[in-house]
Amino acid sequence: MIAKKTLWGPVHGVVVGHTFTGFILRGTMQPLQCVLRGQRAFPWGPAASVSRQLRTCRAHGSLCSTVGPGPERLEDGVRKDFSSRLADGPTFQHFLRNALPSEEKPPCPEVADSPPYLSVDHLLGRQRKVYLETYGCQMNVNDTEIAWSILQKSGYLRTNNLQEADVILLVTCSIREKAEQTIWNRLQQLKTLKTRRLRSRGPLRIGILGCMAERLKEEILDKEKMVDILAGPDAYRDLPRLLAVTESGQQAANVLLSFDETYADVMPVQASPGATSAFVSIMRGCDNMCSYCIVPFTRGRERSRPIASILEEVRQLSEQVLQLIHERDNICKQIHLPAQSGSSRVLEAMRRGYSREAYVDLVHHIRESIPGVSLSSDFIAGFCGETEDDHLQTVSLLREVQYNIGFLFAYSMRQKTRAFHRLKDDVPEEVKLRRLEELITVFREEATKANQSFVGRTQLVLVEGFSKRSTSDLCGRNDGNLKVIFADVEMEDVASPGLKVRAQPGDYVLVKISSASSQTLKGHALCRTTLQDSSAQLTAWVHPDEAENCGCR
Repeated sequence: MIAKKTLWGPVHGVVVGHTFTGFILRGTMQPLQCVLRGQRAFPWGPAASVSRQLRTCRAHGSLCSTVGPGPERLEDGVRKDFSSRLADGPTFQHFLRNALPSEEKPPCPEVADSPPYLSVDHLLGRQRKVYLETYGCQMNVNDTEIAWSILQKSGYLRTNNLQEADVILLVTCSIREKAEQTIWNRLQQLKTLKTRRLRSRGPLRIGILGCMAERLKEEILDKEKMVDILAGPDAYRDLPRLLAVTESGQQAANVLLSFDETYADVMPVQASPGATSAFVSIMRGCDNMCSYCIVPFTRGRERSRPIASILEEVRQLSEQVLQLIHERDNICKQIHLPAQSGSSRVLEAMRRGYSREAYVDLVHHIRESIPGVSLSSDFIAGFCGETEDDHLQTVSLLREVQYNIGFLFAYSMRQKTRAFHRLKDDVPEEVKLRRLEELITVFREEATKANQSFVGRTQLVLVEGFSKRSTSDLCGRNDGNLKVIFADVEMEDVASPGLKVRAQPGDYVLVKISSASSQTLKGHALCRTTLQDSSAQLTAWVHPDEAENCGCR
C-alpha cells in the first residue's frame, strides 16, 4: 500500500507518508539499491515512484519484491519461496538500529549509520547556512541548541542573517492557540522570502520543529506547501536525513515520539553570544496528563537523562564560566565557594555531596583557571556530632586555602530540616562559640596574609560611594571584590587631560594600595579612568615588574 503523498524514508523500517500510512520493505536490499542507482534525478525518490523504478530493476536481472509473503516470479520463470527471499533481505537488527537507546548511539549517527537509500555524502551539510528561530519555553531553547549541535556535526553553518540562509528552522510551541498563530503568521512572511529567492542560490528549505510539528503534522503539510520539513521533539537526530530528502524537492517528516530519547549524548551548543544564562535539561516529556495540557501528547512520556550526562554538561558549562571570568575584564574575579566544614565526615552528615579532598581539588582547579582569583566561603562551627578533630580539620582548611572573604557562624538547629528530625544537636553552646572564635581568628590571619600581597600594587577600583566610617573617604571594590578605601580628593581624569575631578559612584579609579587588613585595602587615588582605558593607564602607573600581578589587565 502506498500513501497518497509519501514523504520518503524508513523510520524503524516503515516508509512514512504524510497521511501516516506506509509499508514494510521486504526482500533483498540489492533491488532497492538498484532502484536508487536507476533514479538519477531522485536518488532517494518518492515512494509513489517506487513501482515505476522497480520495473527498472529487472533490466539488471535483480529480484524486485513488494509487500506480502507470496512467492515472486523471476525473469526466467523460476519461483523463489518467501523464506529464501527473506533470508537474503535486511535483518530485524537493520530496522532496530535507529531505535537503540540514545547513549548507545555513535557520536555522529547521521554519518556512521546512514540509511541504505542515502549515501554519507547526501547527509553532509556542505556548509549550507541554517537560520534557527525559537518560540515558547526554555525547553525549546534547549531543543534549538540540541538541533544545532546535530546539524553542526553534519557540516552545516549557522547564520543570524535570515536573507543568507539556505535552511530556516522554526522551533515551535503548541501550549496555547496564540503561540501557534504566531507560527502561521511567520510562515506567511517566509513564503514571500522563499518565492523571491534567486534560482542561482539554490532552493530555500523551511522546516517546522518541535511541538507544533507533532500536533499539526498533516495540517501543516496540507496547508503550507512551502514547508519542506517536519521534525517532532524526538526526531532531531533525523534532521540531516530529512534535509537530504528535501534535496529532491519533496517534503520530509519524522514526528514519531520515543520512550527513551533524551539526547543524553548530544552536547547542546550555547550559540547566543549575548546570553547571560544557560539551561540544562534533565528530563523530557510528562506523565501528569493535566486535563488542560497538550505537553504529554506533543513531547511524549516522561523520561530522564542519565545522571552522568547531566553532570558532564554542567561541568562543561562551569568550565566555560571559568574561562569567561578569566578572559573578561568586566567580570569580577571572585568566586564564592561554600565549604561549611573541613571534615569529610561532617560534610557527609551535612549531605553536602563532596569530600574535603574533592573541595581542595576544585580550589586548585579554579586558581589554575583564573590566576589571582579571590575566594570567599561559608563555615559552620559545631554542627551535629562535630568532634574536636573535625573542628581542627576545618581550621587546617582555612589555612590551606587562605580565603579572601569569609562568612562564619555557630550552628543553630532549624525546625523542619533533616538534622532536626534525624540528628542530635549535641555540641554544647559554649563549645560552638569557642570553635567559632578560633575559626574567625584563623580566617583573619590568613586573609591578612593574602591581602598583604596587594600592598604596593595599583588596583582598578569601582567606586560605590562614601565610606561608612568617614565621609572624607570613598569606598569601592577591586577586581577581586575586596573593599578598597581611599581619600575623596581631586584627581586627574584620563578622558579630559589637565582636568581635575572627584570620583562619583560608578566611576573607575586607579588606586595605589598602601596597607591591608583581613577586611579592607587602603590606598590613594591616582586618576579616574574607564574600563576600556584601564589597561593602558596601568602600564603608565605600574612598574613593569608589578604589571602582571596588579589585579587588572
